[in-house]
Amino acid sequence: MLLGVYGYEYFLVKEEKVKIIEIGKTVKRNTNEYFLPTSTTGQIIHHQGYSLSYSEPHEQAEWVAYELKKAHLSNTNFKRPYFEIDEAVKTGAADWRNYKKSGFDRGHLCPAGDRRYSQLAHDETFLTSNISPQKHDFNSGIWNTLEQKVRYWASKYNGVYVVTGGVLKGNMKTIGVERVAVPNQFFKILIDNNNGKTKMIAFLMSHQNSDKPLYDFVVSVDEVEALTGIDFFPELEDAIENKLEASSSFKDWSF
Repeated sequence: MLLGVYGYEYFLVKEEKVKIIEIGKTVKRNTNEYFLPTSTTGQIIHHQGYSLSYSEPHEQAEWVAYELKKAHLSNTNFKRPYFEIDEAVKTGAADWRNYKKSGFDRGHLCPAGDRRYSQLAHDETFLTSNISPQKHDFNSGIWNTLEQKVRYWASKYNGVYVVTGGVLKGNMKTIGVERVAVPNQFFKILIDNNNGKTKMIAFLMSHQNSDKPLYDFVVSVDEVEALTGIDFFPELEDAIENKLEASSSFKDWSF
């Protein structure tokens, strides 16, 4: 009897995992492709709750993009699942074991806290294509503070679109047998066009904790594009894109 129950539960878990992976193999309907950045790697994957561009040489996403609507915000506490290799990555996503005893957290790019509106959306944030090595004090410190501020803005402005990742350039430490790169900097870029006036804000942080206020990390989108080689909003009208991406002003964002 116990064996039967275990087998049934195992089948359900495995079936749920298959659902997550299968979503990644096809272009997701309802993806807001208007805001998808360019890919320097040629490997864009769509999951239910986010899209990403995977960089095989660095064994992580060069960017993860998703919309965080006010309706997505929830205090639901789903059980934390195990990390799983993202089998939708054709070149092979990094194994979570690379992080064991490395001294680095498995840092979510799309936070699980942003995908609490469903079990599936929450659990797929634990795919290895959505993680990057992060120092614990950074992950739980200034980076976590920024993630919480993003949720505040999503509520205040009735949704924001988020693009985030590590800067995969320069001399980087690696971890694990697959040599997962440890970014020296992380970025997060937001765009909001829900109220008839499009606005952007970009953050660039060194990979270390800080007591500085968040607005000290605001940079122009152009600066992040120069560092990464990514065109973040190619489908925006050129006049709007050029003006907004050149600005490092944060006067339209409530801190």
